[in-house]
Amino acid sequence: MIQEVIIVEGKQDIARVKQAVDAEIIATGGFTLAPYTVRQIEQAYNKRGIIILTDPDNAGERIRKYLTQRFPLAKHAFVPREQAYANDDIGIEQASPEAIREALNKVRCHHFTPAVEFALADILRGNLSGAADAAERRALVGAALGIGYANAKQFLYRLNHYGVTRDEFERALSALEEHS
Repeated sequence: MIQEVIIVEGKQDIARVKQAVDAEIIATGGFTLAPYTVRQIEQAYNKRGIIILTDPDNAGERIRKYLTQRFPLAKHAFVPREQAYANDDIGIEQASPEAIREALNKVRCHHFTPAVEFALADILRGNLSGAADAAERRALVGAALGIGYANAKQFLYRLNHYGVTRDEFERALSALEEHS
């Protein structure tokens, strides 16, 4: 059983995550979190810790950002967009149990005092911005690193704030080049 409580967006997400792992799960009910739900999440955060596992879409990112501001020591798991898409819908409920387990195996912590290990030059050097296939490359590297898909600015932020090491980054880029 996973020690932390997993935070997802909806009831279908709960059902899908329960197929993948044995864990306690709380659904936010979307972006309009009820006061009761916020209190539930806060109790879980204070007693066991939480893992935020929101949909890899704009609404999911807004919920993640809100929860991160409110619960700064929360852990984060990301299911890559292409592994969370089916039936013309994107979300955790569309992900396979294997994709969810893989995301939870790559949990990251948000750091308050990040070392600025990475700069825009690293993003450009890796063709993660400014190249025709940059978005696809960011998605693949983000999946390998467990930080999810993001635009170039957000990707750089995640590299510096989610504890990614230079060695991990270089290995992910090398693996990407080997498969290209």
